[in-house]
Amino acid sequence: MELNQNLKTSAKYDRSSTSGNRKSIGIVTASDSKERVYGQLHVYDGEGKGKSQAALGVVLRTIGLGICEKRRTRVLLLRFLKGPGRSYDEDAAIEALQQGFPHLIDQVRTGRADFFTADESNKFDISEAKRGWDIAKGAIASALYSVVVLDELNPVLDLGLLPLDDVVKAIVSRPEGMEVIVTGRAAPRELIKVAELHSEMRAHRLPDGQSSETFSIGSPGGIEIYTGEGKGKSTSALGKALQAIGKGISQDKSHRVLILQWLKGGNGYTEDAAIAALRESYPHLVDHLRSGRDAIVWRGQQQPIDYVEAERAWEIARAAISSGLYKTVILDELNPTVDLELLPVEPIVETLLRKPSETEVIITGRCKNYPSYFDLASVHSEMVCHKHYAEKGIELKRGVDY
Repeated sequence: MELNQNLKTSAKYDRSSTSGNRKSIGIVTASDSKERVYGQLHVYDGEGKGKSQAALGVVLRTIGLGICEKRRTRVLLLRFLKGPGRSYDEDAAIEALQQGFPHLIDQVRTGRADFFTADESNKFDISEAKRGWDIAKGAIASALYSVVVLDELNPVLDLGLLPLDDVVKAIVSRPEGMEVIVTGRAAPRELIKVAELHSEMRAHRLPDGQSSETFSIGSPGGIEIYTGEGKGKSTSALGKALQAIGKGISQDKSHRVLILQWLKGGNGYTEDAAIAALRESYPHLVDHLRSGRDAIVWRGQQQPIDYVEAERAWEIARAAISSGLYKTVILDELNPTVDLELLPVEPIVETLLRKPSETEVIITGRCKNYPSYFDLASVHSEMVCHKHYAEKGIELKRGVDY
């Protein structure tokens, strides 16, 4: 599959004047705006699931854009508090990245595998944190990487294992064009202050009071929902796709992935480069279908074609989920499709209740009212946007931001 050479987006942030010096957020097409040329600091924190997944999704999008533009894109994944002796959810996703894009991904793990509090930290913990930070600081100063992911740096700082001022200073002084992504719970205020983007992954509780990290009674399990106004929804889904492929590689099995997107007709959307890169590296494992018009669908202005396109994609989704042929089925932007009443909720609930136990379903998108299938989710993370660089008038960067 040829990579899309003309990436665009149907909607993006832009500065537009209102009165005086006040600014507001408007919508323009990509062709109407100027692309920024320098990197940003992303911070993903919170109790919910999806922080590391979102970071890996951004990495995949950046790699895909680099392939599209025929330029080298190197990535450093530096993982704190994730020493040997324990497996983590993102291990398989990183393996898929490394095998699919050899020579582009460098990974370093530091720390011990045990959970510990600040009172329980020891000299080894401090030494491992310092070792990881020395590597990170050198990588940032070298300008050899397009993206540096500092996974679980937030809790390292919260535990007091590294000098916060030194970390903030080095990140602020990063070379022009370098994206730095920091993940983990309890991001310090000093780091958030200098970040251009801050999304909180907020974990929702199930009706019986359990965490959404555990299965609810009557739920088939393996259903994850990512919603909210913040960044990280579709990128978390892409991280899950990588994870499924990686697990298949480690188990010598064929873990197929289906990515279905609603409300995204036409070409040139946020995930295009990432999906194209995935399909190029794993052509027999990734299937992709997009539906809808090449336009924003507003409530009260739905057209007959919107209902037809939504139903067409759902029939494919229902058959794919029921078949058990796919390890992971991503239903991107299903939430706003239901919220716009382009699809009824009942068939979705019935399909999810009857899905094979081995099939995981990932549902994304904003919505004002939670449909009843949210009650079936084993994971429900709301991405809350606390800070976005578009609000400061910074132009968005293709392949990373949109």
